[in-house]
Amino acid sequence: MLFAATYPERSAALVVYGSWARALKGPDYDWGFDPIEFEGFLNSLEPHWGEAAAVNVVAPSLAHDEQFRTWWGRYERMAASPGAAVGLLRMGFEGDVRHVLPAISVPTLVLHRTRDAFVDVRHGRYIAEHIPGARYVELEGEDHFPLAGDLNAIDQEIESFLSDLIGVRRGPSPDRVLATVLFTDVVGSTERAAALGDRKWKERIAIHHNHVRIELARYRGKEIKSIGDGFLATFDGPGRAIWCAHAIRKSVRSLGLEIRNGLHTGEIEVMENDIAGIAVNIAARVAALAGPDEILVSSTVKDLVVGSGIEFIDRGYHVLKGVPYEWRLYAATL
Repeated sequence: MLFAATYPERSAALVVYGSWARALKGPDYDWGFDPIEFEGFLNSLEPHWGEAAAVNVVAPSLAHDEQFRTWWGRYERMAASPGAAVGLLRMGFEGDVRHVLPAISVPTLVLHRTRDAFVDVRHGRYIAEHIPGARYVELEGEDHFPLAGDLNAIDQEIESFLSDLIGVRRGPSPDRVLATVLFTDVVGSTERAAALGDRKWKERIAIHHNHVRIELARYRGKEIKSIGDGFLATFDGPGRAIWCAHAIRKSVRSLGLEIRNGLHTGEIEVMENDIAGIAVNIAARVAALAGPDEILVSSTVKDLVVGSGIEFIDRGYHVLKGVPYEWRLYAATL
């Protein structure tokens, strides 16, 4: 889903089966997995991994089929060690990409079995309701595993969906894409300029700009424009944006400068030499709240880099001027 929103020109279509945009229950998402119950499920799963431990949940119609259980146990053993399996499951359940859904512009099919024993059908309904123009099909059955139950029904829906697209060249909307927006700003620039004098300050800023552009190129960031002593740039991945901000921060320290960084991921409008949209405004507001030498990110960015190894310090909820709702912000620590 994230790829389709970020690269519409490289995505012919999107098919989502038995999935979720957010796995765990939240204040505004009460059909998600209960975090405590899910942790209990993982703890009970690990010691029995490799013994077809998950069959009862993912394929209840085959729970008493000994041939299938033997196959599934071997599948578990070949797929991952018990610790790795539990770690990957935990990581997969921590993300939240609900905000990505409205930015998806490619033809989308959402499939979900009505009585899915593992993933509540309301997850599928939510995805379909929030992706513009998505086709939603609810299928009979309780098995989450697509190769259990009526596989033909799934095949037929996907084949029909893709067949309908043949000959209908729906152009992507590259002018509106999902991107991570980075704002940088030199801390105390007015005071530094006054202390150094205009000529020396201009020389220092010119070197600063070179440092920033080197790191943007290294992390595949796109410079949109320089704004005084700061930069506006975009990235196709939030993790790379955070690492780039960190690299810039380290690089300009050699110049005796500190910078503040603000990041947000959202849908932007791409123009000839600029970008626009509420995501840009949010990133600017986040940057304004960042402290010296800090990389401050929205909760959206944090949710999208789950499993990356990047750690965060909770900075609490903030009202961003001109932006609806309160936003939870985090400082990235690398």
